[in-house]
Amino acid sequence: MNKNLLEIKDLTKIYHTKNGEIKAIDNISFNLYEKEFLCIVGSSGCGKSTLLNILANLDEKSDGQIKKNKNLKIGYMLQEDALFPWLTILENATLGLEIKKIKTKENIEYVKELLTKYGLKDFINKYPSQLSGGMRQRVALIRTLAIKPDILLLDEPFSALDYVSRLMVSEDVKKIIKAEKKTVIMITHDLAEAISLADRIIVLSKRPSRIKTIYDIKIDGSSALERRKSNKFSYYYDLLWKELDKNV
Repeated sequence: MNKNLLEIKDLTKIYHTKNGEIKAIDNISFNLYEKEFLCIVGSSGCGKSTLLNILANLDEKSDGQIKKNKNLKIGYMLQEDALFPWLTILENATLGLEIKKIKTKENIEYVKELLTKYGLKDFINKYPSQLSGGMRQRVALIRTLAIKPDILLLDEPFSALDYVSRLMVSEDVKKIIKAEKKTVIMITHDLAEAISLADRIIVLSKRPSRIKTIYDIKIDGSSALERRKSNKFSYYYDLLWKELDKNV
């Protein structure tokens, strides 16, 4: 087994409102291993994004522990690609470097290499409006990879795309993440998407969010599309569907 990068123990989040306390997350515990693709699924509003925000230091936990190496770098890719229309593709892809004040010649060359490697060489000096939705998502992923994170947090990264684009981009992202040997936590509402990408899937309950089950996904096929064709695909889908708290 690969080494443990992250250990979450008894993580709890409580929001204080005028009407009292609202518990969003309740005693969540799990480990994340190096080079693992971990998906988290659960009903809408169950606290998936809250969990990711805490791991990204965008929100504070109320209780529990998050154990990690202090030098561990985390990259966060949001639902929308959030590309600035007035910046070129290269400028957008190096924006994180600029914000962190590490926009060195070496790091810019690294981003150019990624853009070239993943089919965007001819668009380096173009603008976001000249790219398809799928290409924009690739740029957003490369912008996240530019800071060389140890862990990638992906928050519904394909939700803004149509169904066909979603399939193709998830395949692209799987290939890029595997090639760059990255560790990932991704949240999604789409069970099929989770099964096609993940090594493990965590199922969360409705709010307050608790872990119901963790499944190891052992399925044939190295690519996302190959996995969807596997005989085991429907088996895992049925398991997850039964576990999910469905809002009617």
